[in-house]
Amino acid sequence: MNYPNKPFQKRVEKPWGFEVIYTPPDLERTGKILSVRGGQRLSLQYHDQKEETVCLISGQGAIWLENGIGELDRLPMEPLRGYTVAVGQKHRLEAVTDALFTEVSGPEKGTTFRLDDDYARPDETEAVRGSAGRGWNQNSRPH
Repeated sequence: MNYPNKPFQKRVEKPWGFEVIYTPPDLERTGKILSVRGGQRLSLQYHDQKEETVCLISGQGAIWLENGIGELDRLPMEPLRGYTVAVGQKHRLEAVTDALFTEVSGPEKGTTFRLDDDYARPDETEAVRGSAGRGWNQNSRPH
């Protein structure tokens, strides 16, 4: 048997901080650590193929989740509790203070549709995901 025994890490700079993907890309799951600066938020988005569960590890954070009648609820996150986002469910993470989140999901595939983004990034398609900066010009300043 060929058992893996080497660690994996891929750091991706984001306008709100950075993420560390700690699962190799050939697995049927993706694990991430999100480091988000206080006062910053991720895009209001939904995924056409990916479900995910996020958890606040440290700091203060909130999650915006679409409810059963299409409204967005802003929920203060309880540390070390998982919040699951279904395929097609609108959502957004927000760091009230500097915060660390973890995310586990299905593989990164399909499209992330950005309905509102403080940094004017495009939808994240598989082509964008494979490009430098993943659709974000790191030389431009955040709004």
